[in-house]
Amino acid sequence: MSQPVNPHRASDAPQRQGAAAPAANASFSRPGAIDLSQLAARAPAEQDPSGPAAGVGSYAVEVTQAELNSVLQQSMNHPVVIALLSGSDPGCRRFRETLTRVSDGDAGRWLLATVDVDTQPGIAQALGVQAVPTVVAVIGGQVAPLFQGTADEQQVRAVMKQVLDMAVANGVAGRVAPGSHPEDGPDPRFARADDAMAAGDYATAIAEYDRLLAANPKDHEAAAARATASMLLRGASGDARDAVAAADADPQDIDKAFAAADAQIIAGDAARAFERLIGLVRTTAGEDRERVRVRVLELFETMDPADPVLLAARRDLGRALF
Repeated sequence: MSQPVNPHRASDAPQRQGAAAPAANASFSRPGAIDLSQLAARAPAEQDPSGPAAGVGSYAVEVTQAELNSVLQQSMNHPVVIALLSGSDPGCRRFRETLTRVSDGDAGRWLLATVDVDTQPGIAQALGVQAVPTVVAVIGGQVAPLFQGTADEQQVRAVMKQVLDMAVANGVAGRVAPGSHPEDGPDPRFARADDAMAAGDYATAIAEYDRLLAANPKDHEAAAARATASMLLRGASGDARDAVAAADADPQDIDKAFAAADAQIIAGDAARAFERLIGLVRTTAGEDRERVRVRVLELFETMDPADPVLLAARRDLGRALF
């Protein structure tokens, strides 16, 4: 018979920072890391009858064991931070508020997944958790402890900066969508923009996406669609072959490289486009380097998050930056 979670609460213990994230060129798997390799397999295959994970913040979800597998899979695209807490403990509730503020402040660069050990003891038992709060990070399926006990907001931000640096270095730098939309039809928010895109009126589509982003700057879906519309608008103004030839002839010209990358992605050659721009990240500095980096991230938004070309490009960008 499995043993219940230790009722001891660490939240009232002196504040202490957990294990720091590893150096950017190291593997995230390391001695002492908690092994979740079998945890997802233990989650029931059936859906939780209560529905999808309940949101506790813009980029935070409360997770049950039935939902754990899908949450862990997201770590291939962006970091997932699992916080095991007790809903009945005031210290845990305050710490969850701190984690949620930091998660919202990072605007979707990582997902906060909270687990109430009082109602989900199976997850805590599978992790071998002895006290709460306990917080671990998951990047690309690799797990490492961050905190046991509470930490203040400054400490959390410092550790999360290391986690995000590590994620980028390992090509895991996607964004969390701050919500979901019904899948039984098109999202009505995008009706005008969709019509404009279908008509090839990319400037109108961009204006519509800008309107949505003004209402909700954290709307990842609108931001990704805007990036695609912008790329198509730029690409519609010139001949793709000419753009690529011009950039090949003058490889250090950033504007020519941008035009060529747009043309190559539109033509279905995203790998060459990212190779071109990430090469410039390696050979430029200062404002030029930042300008290229921003364009690469914008073009990442136009890709399927699971596309192997995108995943490889994210790894390459991480190596170029760090």
